[in-house]
Amino acid sequence: MPSTELLIAFFVTTAIFAYIPGPAMLYAAAQTMARGRWSGLTAALGIHLGGYVHVLAAATGLSVLFHAVPPLYMAVKLVGALYLIWLGVSLFRAKIQGNGTLPAIERKSARRAFFESITVEVLNPKTAIFFMAFLPQFIDFSATFPVWLQFVVLGTVVNLMFSSADIVCVFLAGAMIARLRRSGRAQRLMQRAGGAVLVGLGVHVALQKS
Repeated sequence: MPSTELLIAFFVTTAIFAYIPGPAMLYAAAQTMARGRWSGLTAALGIHLGGYVHVLAAATGLSVLFHAVPPLYMAVKLVGALYLIWLGVSLFRAKIQGNGTLPAIERKSARRAFFESITVEVLNPKTAIFFMAFLPQFIDFSATFPVWLQFVVLGTVVNLMFSSADIVCVFLAGAMIARLRRSGRAQRLMQRAGGAVLVGLGVHVALQKS
């Protein structure tokens, strides 16, 4: 494995990156606002599992394709952006009953948030680029362990640390809206706010130049 000095730099840098607010944290918060804390947590789990796709891609060098074939990067990015926008619009259109509950969403919220978040993360080419740009800085080519295994181990640590930040964000969002959940009007507002965040994320991803 890399030297102790390299590992310390890796952990410090990863922690800084992880707790800077980013799309994954905002996505988990949006799910929490729209569907509740449990859905936010399952969304964070889905993002975490989706992240392993990029870890394995980095370990096998597949992410290099995004550099070698720019149209492929753009295509995946646009698909992911459109998917986020579609999710946000779906929340706007969801029906609320007169008692302020969201039965159609609540029954499937955790399951939907889980599978939607996996799709969102897998369709995020910037995550793949991040792993390919970040992890090689901490790979020791003279170490005993092969390079691909170092990618997997370090990528797993990155994924776990980023997921911890997503979970913190979910609990913060849940605490903020816990007192408002009894009000149908407030719940509708939170649902629309969550939808707006998702639409905004989709537009942001689509308009990013790289």
